[in-house]
Amino acid sequence: MAADDDPHTPDRTAPDPAAGLRMLEGYLYWQAETDRAQQEAERFADLLPWLTTGQREEVVRLYRQQRLDSSRAFVERIARRARRLQREYATRYQQLRIRVLAATFAAAAGLAAADAFLHQSG
Repeated sequence: MAADDDPHTPDRTAPDPAAGLRMLEGYLYWQAETDRAQQEAERFADLLPWLTTGQREEVVRLYRQQRLDSSRAFVERIARRARRLQREYATRYQQLRIRVLAATFAAAAGLAAADAFLHQSG
């Protein structure tokens, strides 16, 4: 049986289910944000009853667009911060792993030296 035929070998061409779920979650989040922006824009336009139909539509469109631009900028700032923290924590984790590994080797070397010394003296 070739490695390509092994059902336990991950298919590197298959889409990542977690990535697909994240994309779906992002899409649903943005759809909800778009709906909220539209509702807020319409509520705002309702406060201006003297607007003509065309003016009202333009106010709703501009308000909605401004709200979505602000939301997009906020989400992008949060995403950049999350990526920065992820890199920072990954670096710290790697440094901690190196320290633990070095301490383990030092302890093992110390034990081996102590054992050799005890066997040599005794």
